Amino acid sequence: MESNLTNQEAALIRAGIRGKYSQVAASGPGACFRYPTGEEGVRQQHYPPELIRDFPAPVLASFCGVGNPFSLGPIYSGEAVLDIGCGGGFDTLVAARLVGPGGRAAGIDVTGEMIEQARANLALVNLQNVSFRVGEAEALPFPDQDFDVVISNGVFNLTLDKELALKEAHRVLKPGGRLLLADMVLVAELPPEQAGKVENWYQ
Repeated sequence: MESNLTNQEAALIRAGIRGKYSQVAASGPGACFRYPTGEEGVRQQHYPPELIRDFPAPVLASFCGVGNPFSLGPIYSGEAVLDIGCGGGFDTLVAARLVGPGGRAAGIDVTGEMIEQARANLALVNLQNVSFRVGEAEALPFPDQDFDVVISNGVFNLTLDKELALKEAHRVLKPGGRLLLADMVLVAELPPEQAGKVENWYQ
């Protein structure tokens, strides 16, 4: 949570995250991450082939998630899905396929360049039920009880105030809504030379 950070540290982290993902938008995830991204990452995370087999190469190349949120529970036709930290929009587009024309999928990201990439990817696929906008997990720009499902892939680990982000996700979910969250979790203490480094938030 953000309470342990000074205002200066929080500002540095937020700027670092935006800078990192501006670089991802410009150079592609393969140049910025050490784990499998793009089409290889999609394959390793076992996304259903029937949902993505006709996605154009730039859409597949934009994948930089750390897991597969769709493996955590079903999404049904006609539902409304929010993708927090949508990046290039890959998971948002998958969600749009799952909910069909009677549903809708919305993606938000803090980095304007990633939203531009998501909109460019949307233009490459035949989907009319998708929207993208700049927004933060801690202050979702949506009304209460607006979504059936909230998904997120590799984003909550970057969120400074995780408690507030979870409260916001709960706020925008309808009663009985589901949170499908794929992320990385620190399971051991960092080495002393790494602990407390602001850069750990966005390396």
